[in-house]
Amino acid sequence: MEIPKLVITDIDGVWTDGGMFYDKTNQEFKKFNTSDSVGVLFLKYLEIPLVIITGENTNIVQRRAEKLKIDQVHLGVSNKLELAKSICKNLNITLNEVAFIGDDINDIELLSKVGFSAVPNNSPSYIKNIVDLVLKTNGGDGAFREFVEHLVNKFSSIDNMLLKYFEEKNLTQ
Repeated sequence: MEIPKLVITDIDGVWTDGGMFYDKTNQEFKKFNTSDSVGVLFLKYLEIPLVIITGENTNIVQRRAEKLKIDQVHLGVSNKLELAKSICKNLNITLNEVAFIGDDINDIELLSKVGFSAVPNNSPSYIKNIVDLVLKTNGGDGAFREFVEHLVNKFSSIDNMLLKYFEEKNLTQ
C-alpha cells in the first residue's frame, strides 16, 4: 500500500477502553487518552484527512472531535462500510487507499475491505486474525497514536513530524 489518502477511525475500543460511565442523573462519561491527539497532529502534517465513524451516537465524541479540529464525524452509524464507500466516492478514491482502525465485530466488514487495517491489542482474536496490524497498545491507552506512528514510520519519519511540530510552534531543537 502507498501512503493512505484517508484514515478512518472508530472511537469506542480504540480511542477509549470501551467503558461507559453513567452517574445517577444519567449523565454519560467516556475517558479519552490525550496521547491520541498527537496522532491527529501527525496526520495533519502528512496531509491525510481523518474521519471518525462510530456506532455510538453521543455528543461526547463530537466534543472530542471539535477540540481536535476533526471535521468529519459520523455518529450512530450502523453500516460503516457503506458510509466509507460513500466518503471514498466523494473524495474520488478507493477503499484500497484507506487505512482504518477499528476493534470489534461491527468493524469487520470495513477492516476486511480497506487497503490497510489495524486493531488494538485487546481486540478479540477473531478480529485480530483479519487485519494487517495488531497494535501493542490496548484501546484507550494510545492505540490511535500507535496506529498513526506506524503509518509515519512507513511513509515518513518521526524526525520529520518533530521538525514540523517545532516549525509550527516556532521552537528550536
